[in-house]
Amino acid sequence: MQDTLMLSKDFLQLTLDNPVSLPAPFDFTLGQHTQVSVWDTGVIQFEPLAKQEGEDKALKSIVLSSAVHGNETAPIELCNQLITALLSETLVARHRVLFLIGNPPAILNGTRFVEENLNRLFSGAHAKGESNAERERAEKLEQYVDSFFNAAPEGGSRYHYDLHTAIRASKHEKFAIYPYPHGAPYSGEQIMFLAACGIKTVLFHHEPTTTFSYFSAHGYQAHAFTIELGKVMPMGQNDMTRFIEVKEMLTRLVSGRDLELGEFDASQVNLYQVNRSINKQADDFSFTFADDVENFTAFPRGYILAKDGGKEIKVEAESESIVFPNANVPVGQRTVLCLVPAKDYRVV
Repeated sequence: MQDTLMLSKDFLQLTLDNPVSLPAPFDFTLGQHTQVSVWDTGVIQFEPLAKQEGEDKALKSIVLSSAVHGNETAPIELCNQLITALLSETLVARHRVLFLIGNPPAILNGTRFVEENLNRLFSGAHAKGESNAERERAEKLEQYVDSFFNAAPEGGSRYHYDLHTAIRASKHEKFAIYPYPHGAPYSGEQIMFLAACGIKTVLFHHEPTTTFSYFSAHGYQAHAFTIELGKVMPMGQNDMTRFIEVKEMLTRLVSGRDLELGEFDASQVNLYQVNRSINKQADDFSFTFADDVENFTAFPRGYILAKDGGKEIKVEAESESIVFPNANVPVGQRTVLCLVPAKDYRVV
């Protein structure tokens, strides 16, 4: 396996050739600088070998996950480019980095998931139902994140950027969801890092969820985000020039280069907060707007957004913007988030 990987430098291909599991984990070193550990299919860690005096405290632990939804291909290709650069030693990791390719069978299937939405199965949700491949994978991914963060040097910062693309187009092409902080302030530095990545819209979530980013944020006090990088495209059809800023900033982060971030400036970003989440109550749930309406489209007070079991669901605030509308979910699951401009938030 190691020989195959080092010959091709293509971790994605190794993963897709072994979508369920690898025969065995393996590890090796790159030069005198990096320990590489392949824990499972789609799971690879890079860790600096050389540690200068006092470096441990500043050592960052960074999780970069993609393919939690298998058809969201741009983040998969982006992460694979970073992995290839690390394996080729054109990029050297000065911080600990764990790459996770979430759902390899769904990538091969060309679908969001095979049996169940993997990004609804974290924080133990995988154990609350009949077992399937996605539930088993969610449990393993939790274990890998746990092992990675628990091995981090004391005092080092933790990060998890869970990279996605959205089902539909968006008025803000790139945006991030900031998991519910349970009363803690938001990180101004992280918001400006996202802005430097070209992600100038941030949505503050209003409640605990079972997403991968919330799992890391709440369980390990990581700076964690669900990041949407544009619209879903088939593998190989992504315009990777649209992700130059993201790639540059992630490269800087991994390699320990100066991020050159300015002070938090709310005027440089669009900040939203969730006003409410609408869950599906009946099989006949339907939206009143067209399927091609973009994320962050705003509707005025009183507008009928949807009909559910004979009940009309209307805009409650002066104006609400919608994001992630999806009527084709099981009863009980979220169909859409309704947003308003963020206010009364704390940033440090």
